[in-house]
Amino acid sequence: MNLLQIAWRNFCHRSLSSILTTFSLALGVGLVVLVLSIYGVINEAFTRNASVGYNLVVGPKGSPLQLTLNSVFYLSQPIENLPYTEYMEFLPQSQRAEIVDRFGGDQSLKERGGRYSPYIGDGFVIPLALGDYFGEFRVVGTTPLFFDKLRHGPTLEQKFTFSTGRAFQEFSTEHSYFEAVVGSRVAKEMNVTVGDEFFPTHGDPTGHGHDLGFTIVGVMDPTGTPNDRAAFVNLEGFYLMDGHAKPIDDSEEAKANGAVSAGPQPNSETTAGSFKPDDYRLLSIGEREVTSILVRNGNVMFAPQMQNAINESIRSQAAAPVGEINKLMGLIVGPLKNAMLIITLITCVVAAVGILVSIYNSMNDRKRDIAVMRALGARRNTVTSIIICESMLVAMIGVIIGWVIAHAGIVAYSGTIEEQTGVQVSFFTTSNNEVWILPLVIMLALIAALLPAWSAYRTDVGSNL
Repeated sequence: MNLLQIAWRNFCHRSLSSILTTFSLALGVGLVVLVLSIYGVINEAFTRNASVGYNLVVGPKGSPLQLTLNSVFYLSQPIENLPYTEYMEFLPQSQRAEIVDRFGGDQSLKERGGRYSPYIGDGFVIPLALGDYFGEFRVVGTTPLFFDKLRHGPTLEQKFTFSTGRAFQEFSTEHSYFEAVVGSRVAKEMNVTVGDEFFPTHGDPTGHGHDLGFTIVGVMDPTGTPNDRAAFVNLEGFYLMDGHAKPIDDSEEAKANGAVSAGPQPNSETTAGSFKPDDYRLLSIGEREVTSILVRNGNVMFAPQMQNAINESIRSQAAAPVGEINKLMGLIVGPLKNAMLIITLITCVVAAVGILVSIYNSMNDRKRDIAVMRALGARRNTVTSIIICESMLVAMIGVIIGWVIAHAGIVAYSGTIEEQTGVQVSFFTTSNNEVWILPLVIMLALIAALLPAWSAYRTDVGSNL
């Protein structure tokens, strides 16, 4: 009979004590694995979702992290708004002229290209306007470019697809300003589909409901990004809602620049009391604001140069989402993970002390057995090795059970994890730091076995026979 078999028989002989000690160690190991796995999921979700095809997020001066959380993850609150002219600084002269001709504004804006337009090249610029809610979900005013240009997925090659319907379009005889697209979670939790109409609330989920509603024309497939929990509306319709126009001076100069209030305006085909949403006069440039701007420059090498140029301006700041999320993980989430790890490791240490107490308390009952083994020719080293093997056996079983329990729990909630974060997990999804758990527990078990082993080593044969 080898040492491991003897250790196993000792384990089974004290089955209740051994099982309780092993289970306490398994709980400690399971907690460590869960903390590491949860951190891994959070890190992957934030890092991956911080990059969906654009380099920079531009917004008002303030906290870059708050700008990123608000514009990329639809968390936090907007800092302030930027004038629409700040968005126009990213556009070439031809597009600026088209905007002035369409909406009215300072004619001098047509004379030159935007200050940052040389950096854009074949990239893109997408404005965002936030501030309203559909239930607990954010309403995001934007343009059709959002669905045409942005990508998602590990390689940023997947376009946004729709389980039903389509993306909203620019205004035409077939498409209204009041079209909307909802993310997969919004459609599921708010129980809406294509053809339904919703009325955003202003400021917060319980705020004043707007009189103008948006008709849902598309429901997005799940993407695993924050876009799953947002409702996207046509930017022009967003501007036409009550309270979304920037107050302007009622002066002759403002009127000359086309700064007239939005509202229902009669035309040759409408009569009083029969206004349709598309009969509303669009806001002038002076009345327009944007919450933030998603920017991808044509040459990524010039992104830092572009960021510096924007940050030197009076009104705007530019934040690199990936960099800001790395700071968040390093400064806030990382220390929280470390604190949780310390707590769970203390649990493992307590379990190791339990191993020590369990084996040491059994030494009085074992002294006769040890003396018999010694009388039959077993050496002191053999006896101590049995005690150490027993401690290692408890550690190994505890690690295996703890790892299995933790990953079984992760699999049980894998659907929720994927729905909330977009991260797919399986039973064998592990974090890099999990490989250190077994050596750590083995070391703790070895330390816990030293005192009982020393006691066995010193057992006197003559007095115990």
